[in-house]
Amino acid sequence: MSEVAMKTTIYASADEVWKTVSDFNGLPKFVAAIVKSTMEGSGVGAIRTLSLKDGGPPVIEKLEHMDPQARILKYSIVESPLPLEKYLATVEVRELDPKRCEVKWSSTFEPKGVPEAAAQKIVQGVYTAGFEGLKKLYGGE
Repeated sequence: MSEVAMKTTIYASADEVWKTVSDFNGLPKFVAAIVKSTMEGSGVGAIRTLSLKDGGPPVIEKLEHMDPQARILKYSIVESPLPLEKYLATVEVRELDPKRCEVKWSSTFEPKGVPEAAAQKIVQGVYTAGFEGLKKLYGGE
């Protein structure tokens, strides 16, 4: 099982950033590679289908856990062109002070058809893009 864990500081309140991050259908707001998200269902168990900018096959993800009090959500990949399987990610927003928060994005998965380092690099690229998008929305370091 491979792991990737990354974090960044965002210059906005944890509650404000959580509103964006916890919108399970809202990934296009802060991940540039995703042009459209459609969702079936609501709450835990909801399925989102993400259309990618490059026009490749969609990524289908399932909301596995949502804890608004702790500002944590977990999701899995159901279907994807990415060389990963058994992917389970956690996104956590933690208050640093009233105007700053830390966003941590982590996952476990098994590489599929590529070396572990290559799979980890792909996941790191997704998280970096998400962090950059959040910083564009709110500011960060």
